[in-house]
Amino acid sequence: MDYEKLTVVMRTLALEAGTKIMEIYEADDFEVKTKSDASPVTEADEAADALISAGLRAAFPEVLLVTEEQAATHSESAATFLIVDPLDGTKEFVNRRGDFTVNIALVENGTPTRGVVYAPARKRMFFTLADGSTVEEMGPFGEKPGELKPIRVSTPDNEALMIVASKSHRDQATDDYLAKYKARDMTSAGSSLKFCLVATGEADLYPRVGRTMEWDTAAGHAVLKGAGGDVVRFDDHQPLVYGKEGYANPFFIAYAPGVDLKEA
Repeated sequence: MDYEKLTVVMRTLALEAGTKIMEIYEADDFEVKTKSDASPVTEADEAADALISAGLRAAFPEVLLVTEEQAATHSESAATFLIVDPLDGTKEFVNRRGDFTVNIALVENGTPTRGVVYAPARKRMFFTLADGSTVEEMGPFGEKPGELKPIRVSTPDNEALMIVASKSHRDQATDDYLAKYKARDMTSAGSSLKFCLVATGEADLYPRVGRTMEWDTAAGHAVLKGAGGDVVRFDDHQPLVYGKEGYANPFFIAYAPGVDLKEA
């Protein structure tokens, strides 16, 4: 894989998709449909998916593309593949809460190694460079990158952790698990932004006790990994791997090394 080319293509497509998404987001009204799994999908999801898919297939025709909005791709598999969630946080989008993201990632041998997470309404963009390290682009978001700020995870204080949890999927099981930690503060965020808050050191720990798919997590996982963090399975703290049948994830924990992970 040409990582230099990939970095440019992923960033460019994320920005273009973000522009398209914001056009629809700022309109007076937009159509919301319901998928077979009862989750919402909007014209923004579909427009962003079409744009990103066309761009990736043109740039990397030899690489398998798996994308949330194209069910036919969910039965395909390869050791190396690109995986896309064109609009993660559709509920945040529909409710106009702003915490939605564009997510594009490269997975190699079970691990997300490169990725971009762009939150157009929040004007925050995180991506991996060709060497695998992660930066936050401070803007302005033009054709060429603006100021790039290298980011690193925190050095956690286990007596006073900063925890981030899901905004739309918080439940009793999550609260029961979080009660095992000593937290100085807790925040909530939507979509893959939670991974990015751990990557920047704004949070130390993000547990997810609930259903996710690999396209929901791969880009955020790559961003966090490039910032020195990690993501493990909730049940046995083994690495979260990708390319699983059906692309469904187990429960997981994203964290900064140094956090004393508690048993489930």
